[in-house]
Amino acid sequence: MVCGARSNAGWAAGRNRRDDFCRALISKLAGFNFEAIFAQKFDFFATIFEYLIKDYNSNSGGKYAEYYTPHAVARIMADILVPEEVRGQIRSVDVYDPSAGSGTLLMNVAHAIGEDKCMIYTQDISQKSSNLLRLNLILNNLVHSLNNVVQGNTILLPAHKDASGRLKKFDFIVSNPPFKLDFSDFRDQLESDENRERFFAGIPKIKAKDTDKMEIYQLFIQHILFSLKENGKAAIVLPTGFITAQSGIDKKIREYLVENKMLAGVVSMPSNIFATTGTNVSILFIDKSNKDKVVLIDASGLGEKIKDGKNQKTVLSRAEEQKICNTFTHKQAVEDFSVVVSYDEIKAKNYSLSAGQYFEVKIDYVDISADEFEQKMAGFSADVDKLFTESAELEKQIKEKLQTLRFNG
Repeated sequence: MVCGARSNAGWAAGRNRRDDFCRALISKLAGFNFEAIFAQKFDFFATIFEYLIKDYNSNSGGKYAEYYTPHAVARIMADILVPEEVRGQIRSVDVYDPSAGSGTLLMNVAHAIGEDKCMIYTQDISQKSSNLLRLNLILNNLVHSLNNVVQGNTILLPAHKDASGRLKKFDFIVSNPPFKLDFSDFRDQLESDENRERFFAGIPKIKAKDTDKMEIYQLFIQHILFSLKENGKAAIVLPTGFITAQSGIDKKIREYLVENKMLAGVVSMPSNIFATTGTNVSILFIDKSNKDKVVLIDASGLGEKIKDGKNQKTVLSRAEEQKICNTFTHKQAVEDFSVVVSYDEIKAKNYSLSAGQYFEVKIDYVDISADEFEQKMAGFSADVDKLFTESAELEKQIKEKLQTLRFNG
């Protein structure tokens, strides 16, 4: 009887969770403007997928550090990679995400290019995410790419090869890779001759006490660079620390980007743009054809902070998203927001990709007469004398109090 009671209770609990899920999903649908949502296609499904995988984020991203990429980040990446003025001109391109999740980034880029003008290729270590991605492709008229969705370890065993058996190259690559993840169980297998060219800047060392804080994103960046076609473009979400690190693999990668003139720019995002992690992020844009100026944007001051359950997140308005994209695409220098710099200027700044390090320091000058200057100095001197007097009095009081203290055994 006790076992039966437990079984019934478990069945009831499962039914309650299912009912809660259905109610939450229906409430999401009930608030939609369907006419506008269906016109945007992928945005409709993205909102549902965000709800479906939100539980992954409740435990620091789960086993595979799965974080849902905010819509604003995905839109900015797509709009900069495929600006409005070139849409409709792109034909038959391959788009790749080596850490695809449920495909948010890919859906945005495919929509910008045209679903019938691109082929999607993905890999992700999570089976759940890969299944959601397949459904997402079906719902977004990308059925022709279903066979290119692979579940597996991209870093250890990249799946997509060309006819000669070499790693396939892509026209566009987008990625929000895991930032910190323990890969110590296969790290030594990466130390092979065949990986030497792919991981040109090195393989992160194992941290004995912090294996869950290994910089696996450094491997993803190198894999992406190796997987780009000759004139390929990429956008990667990274921890903001990457853009200013003074040594190590991060700096070696930045040096490589600058020396080979394949950098488009960086957008440093506001804090808490990801509601479930406090890590500050920046978006690195790579363009192998960009041999001229580089755009660095500090968007950290944008957005509205709102509560999302127990967390606080920053939400960008569409106007703010547009400001970022227009500034980047048109290579505009905006005071205290963006700079346009040469590769030589970046070298001179120790390869820093932080916009703030290039902003001009402005000094405000005030015209005053000699008499006004003397009056100000006399006022400052009087204030200092007053503070010194108060300090001496306070010192005296402290000493008197100390003398009254007695040991009480």
